[in-house]
Amino acid sequence: MVETIPIFIGIDKRESIAYHVCCQSIIERSSMPVEFHPLHLGLFSDYTETHTDGSNAFIYSRFLVPWLSSWKGHALFLDGDMVVLDDIAKLWALRDSYKAVQVVKHEYKTKFKKKYLGAINEDYERKNWSSVVLWNCNNFRNRVLTPDYVEKSTGSHLHQFRWLDDPFIGELPKSWNHLVLEEEDKPASLNHYTIGLPCFSDYDDGSKKASEWWTEYQKTVRPL
Repeated sequence: MVETIPIFIGIDKRESIAYHVCCQSIIERSSMPVEFHPLHLGLFSDYTETHTDGSNAFIYSRFLVPWLSSWKGHALFLDGDMVVLDDIAKLWALRDSYKAVQVVKHEYKTKFKKKYLGAINEDYERKNWSSVVLWNCNNFRNRVLTPDYVEKSTGSHLHQFRWLDDPFIGELPKSWNHLVLEEEDKPASLNHYTIGLPCFSDYDDGSKKASEWWTEYQKTVRPL
């Protein structure tokens, strides 16, 4: 049986192009077969989004990945506002069966009080840890993440991984979640346009990082 990489990617109808560009960037470079799962609320019959906060439509559904995977194996979650500039198989190879999740452990204060579409950009502990998650769906500690549990849990509880003890939160290399505009511009395996994609005019600043997103966009929407 051929091993594939299950990848759950957030999709928001206000910027649905982001999902497709992210997928294209992965396909372009992956040395392994991948399977994409769009985290679109309209596809769920057993989960009702009850939260009223958050800047995108998949702010909480990302925590359903172990449940959606029938609590088997590993899976990746990515925010949609990303481009992957390296072989996703390299990230997949970092799986640690001891950890319940593996994330890039950012420690920073935002430079921007607002981000795309006027969303408030608040600082909080473990900010952006949940934007790239290598899930160990089989780890029994993640079995609490049922639709009912996610519906009733607060944002801080979920996004700070408070259902887990710290030793079960593994660390990924920082290059796999580079925060564009928030961090010093440098080569990365994954660009995260957390403040805003270049398709929003306020963030199309002509920089190399903006150009990298537009390059993947062109591959997505135009024939050779």
